[in-house]
Amino acid sequence: MAEAQTQNETCKKLPSLLSSFVDTFVDFSVSGGLFLSPPNPCPNSPLQTRYPSPNRLIAVGDVHGDLEKCKASLRLAGIIDAAGNWSGGSSTVVQVGDVLDRGGDEIKTLYFLERLKRQAEKSGGQVITMNGNHEIMNIDGDFRYITPESLKEFSDWAFWYRVGYSMKNLCSGLVNFAKDPFRGLPSEFKGIRKEFHDGIRSRIAALRPNGPISTRFFSDNLTVLVMGENVFVHGGLLPNHVSYGLERINEEVRDWINGVRGDLCRDIGRGRNSVVWLRRFSHEMAENCDCKALEHVLATIPGAKRMIMGHTIQENGINGACEDRAIRIDVGMSKGCINGLPEVLEINKNSGLRVLSSNPLHQDSYASRVIRSRGREGLGLLLEEDRRRKHVEVKT
Repeated sequence: MAEAQTQNETCKKLPSLLSSFVDTFVDFSVSGGLFLSPPNPCPNSPLQTRYPSPNRLIAVGDVHGDLEKCKASLRLAGIIDAAGNWSGGSSTVVQVGDVLDRGGDEIKTLYFLERLKRQAEKSGGQVITMNGNHEIMNIDGDFRYITPESLKEFSDWAFWYRVGYSMKNLCSGLVNFAKDPFRGLPSEFKGIRKEFHDGIRSRIAALRPNGPISTRFFSDNLTVLVMGENVFVHGGLLPNHVSYGLERINEEVRDWINGVRGDLCRDIGRGRNSVVWLRRFSHEMAENCDCKALEHVLATIPGAKRMIMGHTIQENGINGACEDRAIRIDVGMSKGCINGLPEVLEINKNSGLRVLSSNPLHQDSYASRVIRSRGREGLGLLLEEDRRRKHVEVKT
């Protein structure tokens, strides 16, 4: 009896410390051996939508679960060294979203970028990550573009998460720290091959609103960013988005990811004209870009001169339209897309814009061809054989 009371007293004094130790253990196991420094002590502080221009700014497009291509793009700009550690000094990096889908290293890429944020901050630099349409889709339970490799990664995450959950619940003082994201989820999914059921369930648990992965890695992401003369957004902005309020967009997306908002406004996350899906300034040839609409939008954002966006693959590399007021930086670098050569956009305060490319043919060039549909992918690979010809969308 006395021993039990002593144990409970100890647990009451050390829940935060022990919980942090367990989380670090799980992080190390899931991330492939990364230790993360403590997170932001004020996780619910207001999101900052507007920043002044840094001396050196590097913009990175969609990486889609390809950790090696993500690292290669950052090495191009001298942002990381050969070991993958921050070497960018006071540089600022903006990644415009779509870390999820199409690849098999989604979680490892999230951990890598999170560690880079901590390292950059210590060196006077900064890494800002954004939400793309694929982050919104996955949090919403839309898994059209997942891969078998990604489901294996999420199953592995679930194993270690459950280990950590069990460790926390050995101590009665930690019950409030441990949440069970699997509670209430089905164990089988009709139409999906049985070997993928655990991966689907793990992915839902991790990424649904208020899930362990979604809240940790996406809730503090920006959906719209204004940095000096540059407006960053995954898809694009229209006048109604600006009038709705850029700060409001960021806060509502965060509330939705954290599970404190019932649904997300369609103009933000769903539909062809939403913030993360719009292609009006990137889908067509440069000469067909809606320059008039773009000019109007930029005129409503004080100081803005250009919009920088991902979302639509540019087969011939990073390029500009509308006299470089529209900069398109998604080069399809992931092996799950077109396996494009890594490129990044560099913006120096004194010398302007420059494309840094591993393809010398694309250096400082602007082209405008884009990739169209590439056939069956995503969930089509996971369906039972007799259902493969039908379009199936997993939604929870």
